[in-house]
Amino acid sequence: MELPKTFNPEPIEAKWYQHWMDQQYFRSVPDHREPYTVVIPPPNVTGVLHMGHMLNNTLQDVLVRRARMLGKNACWVPGTDHASIATEAKVVQKLKLEGINKSDLTREQFLEHAFAWKEKHGGIILEQLKKLGASCDWDRTHFTMDAEYSNSVIQVFVDLFEKGKIYRGVRMVNWDPEALTAVSDEEVMYKEVNSRLYFVRYKLEGSEDDWLTVATTRPETIFGDTAICVNPEDLRYANLVGKRVQVPISGRFIPVIADTYVDPTFGTGCLKVTPAHDINDYALGKTHNLESIDLFNDNGTLNQNGLHYQGIDRFEVRKRMATELKDKGYLVKTEDHLNKVGFSERTNAVIEPKLSLQWFLSMEELSKPALDNVMNDNVKFYPEKFKNTYRHWMENIKDWCISRQLWWGHQIPAWYYGPGTNDYVVAKNAEEALKMAEQILGKTLGIHDLRQDQDVLDTWFSSWLWPISVFNGLTQPNNPEIAYYYPTNDLVTAPEIMFFWVARMIIAGYEYLGDLPFRNVYFTGIVRDKLGRKMSKSLGNSPDPIDLIQQFGADGVRMGVLISSPAGNDLPFDTSQCEQGRNFANKIWNAYRLIAGWEVRDFDQPEHAKVAVEWFQAKLDSTIPILNSLFDKFRISEALMESYKLVWDDFCSWYLEMIKPGFEQPVDQKTKESTIQFFECLMKMLHPFMPFVTEEIWHALRNRTQGEDVVVSSWPTANGLNADLLDRMQVSFDVITGVRNFRKEQSVANKVKLSLNYVGDHGSIFPSVILKMANLVTFSSADTPPTGAHCFMVQGVEYFIPFGEMVDVEAEKEKINAELVYLDGFLKSIHSKLQNERFVGSAPKPVIDNELKKEADTLQKIALLKDRLARLG
Repeated sequence: MELPKTFNPEPIEAKWYQHWMDQQYFRSVPDHREPYTVVIPPPNVTGVLHMGHMLNNTLQDVLVRRARMLGKNACWVPGTDHASIATEAKVVQKLKLEGINKSDLTREQFLEHAFAWKEKHGGIILEQLKKLGASCDWDRTHFTMDAEYSNSVIQVFVDLFEKGKIYRGVRMVNWDPEALTAVSDEEVMYKEVNSRLYFVRYKLEGSEDDWLTVATTRPETIFGDTAICVNPEDLRYANLVGKRVQVPISGRFIPVIADTYVDPTFGTGCLKVTPAHDINDYALGKTHNLESIDLFNDNGTLNQNGLHYQGIDRFEVRKRMATELKDKGYLVKTEDHLNKVGFSERTNAVIEPKLSLQWFLSMEELSKPALDNVMNDNVKFYPEKFKNTYRHWMENIKDWCISRQLWWGHQIPAWYYGPGTNDYVVAKNAEEALKMAEQILGKTLGIHDLRQDQDVLDTWFSSWLWPISVFNGLTQPNNPEIAYYYPTNDLVTAPEIMFFWVARMIIAGYEYLGDLPFRNVYFTGIVRDKLGRKMSKSLGNSPDPIDLIQQFGADGVRMGVLISSPAGNDLPFDTSQCEQGRNFANKIWNAYRLIAGWEVRDFDQPEHAKVAVEWFQAKLDSTIPILNSLFDKFRISEALMESYKLVWDDFCSWYLEMIKPGFEQPVDQKTKESTIQFFECLMKMLHPFMPFVTEEIWHALRNRTQGEDVVVSSWPTANGLNADLLDRMQVSFDVITGVRNFRKEQSVANKVKLSLNYVGDHGSIFPSVILKMANLVTFSSADTPPTGAHCFMVQGVEYFIPFGEMVDVEAEKEKINAELVYLDGFLKSIHSKLQNERFVGSAPKPVIDNELKKEADTLQKIALLKDRLARLG
């Protein structure tokens, strides 16, 4: 197959991806082979590809493609997550543009719109992953709200409820006033915010002149105050404990209480306690049996308890309260204050701590196996440093608020049969719930006598079952697929969802299948721009991955994101890395075209070519075990770099130059065949990283039969290490480099043939290679160093290039004298240190030894330069 002059990725990518799909190379069914299973971290169903996806899925594809080449039954399961909050927000926004409010619709009507949105926009990201070359088994594509998947979610809820792990209760939750739902602790991001600290006076009951001053950042919550708290050790307020103060503006009287929780050094040492709107105040309220006054509506406006501020947004109330407090003499002063404020990870709205009736999952007992099996390395983390983060979170785990006040998602399977808070049953469906309710009440009911809970489950409550439910492991226990594919092998994900997803999947795995869900977790870093900023749409610093693929080709982009992305460390990304990837693809392309253009004839293999073939085979044999070891340690970026250097430096810059015939000269059959075999091996090694260009060249190298594609070829194996041959060749390369450096320094053209002499025993280097690669007319030994020659040293052996008329001797002398002047000054600085008694007496031995070594090396260099100077005459 003849290749065009230039590498044009787009048609090649389309051709080979369709070919792989037609051949069903990505399809997996259980068989006799060892399975290799990866489940994709399911992106949001309405999402589009971003740089984080690009990195994550490229890494997964590299692992999957290599496993396939190792002869394993590679199964990469794709799919999408329904993403309750994000998707519902998009649907609500779309409806608003059409003049429809969510509140105008029934639940069923809204869900019709949501599913229509999902059908139109869902799955775009999966199609984009195909452009990247992702070798997923697309027949296995799952969605977390598919019917059978949904059944498994409901089944788990019912099971955990029956085990007493799920309960319903009023707790302080993180309320998102924009999404109008509770969110978990892990979905709250804390940011430092420049705020104001308001010092507000509370009048003591029965006094006209005595006041307690409180410092607060939230004057809008004053209407919810139910106590003032001081530290019992704070003598300033000891006599006031048990008395009452009057709440500004509202006029209510509240007690002064004492608790060691209060920091007497912060503000005035007096704390206003608002149990309904602060998690710490809530704990104080429970301890001291205080009333809780809920101030806020779900949308962040004040309710009737906010008096004349009812219906006004909390932040507007803050401004107006500050003015009213000042006008009425309650505001003493304000100060600038830097504090941490919680924001919703989903909507970026400021979180409102709020007492709410929610569903919770008790986590303490469930989490123990998940903690133990990570700490004992049954589940291995790469890099290992994330184990400490994981342990800290798991040892301090809190109950999981699993209910969300949304319509898009899995509706909680609880049915209410009466007006009481606890008048409900939990069942898999309404029919089961009806039977249970009838049994409780002892009478016949109709289905319309039941009301299903309006809330849906947290999105993560479905995705924590992902490695199990994509194989129907709960709805069809012990089916052939779950038995074969589970546990999965490797999970590639981002550390920021370690708690949202990774930890919970491990919990679910041990709870429901008694086993880990995956053996290894590879944590990627965050993709950042060259200024170190996280890439995001809001900053406008995130390129569109599809645009990058169109500009640089999928192989170029894959290499660009992998070349500097060590596990767990952030990736400083710049499009120049994709350009480097494209250039590498072009290098491979041009290397093939060079070989393809050689005329082959039947003659004996030249000595230099024979040596070159033996050396490159040894190079392959030494590199393959290194790559295998790097893959085993999930050092994927280093494996790519090792492959890159093997192709660019060893194969293209050295091997091809060694065997390349002269202009319009033929190459022998044996060398050409060896070169084709080497190229095949390189294409196999590169295929997981750069699948498209490698498949194209693989087919260009030979005529292939049906099914003889590099994607399903065998991963290369090594024949054994020939370290002696590699060492000897490296010495030869060093000699060649010495000659090339001379040419560069003296502006001697490569076509000019030189002579090279050496004094001493150069060992078993390869003269035939040196003669060709350095373009020498002679390469011979000499008894004594010649005069009028350039000298360089390799491993203790001196090599000489006679100047003849090529070199300006006076200029060379001047250059050597300048270097001697520099070295003389450097030597004096070393002697100054070594003659300093204070330095010698206090410096560690390794430091002194280093100075002595520098002295010896410098003296040797000076001696060599003086010798060279003498030979110049």
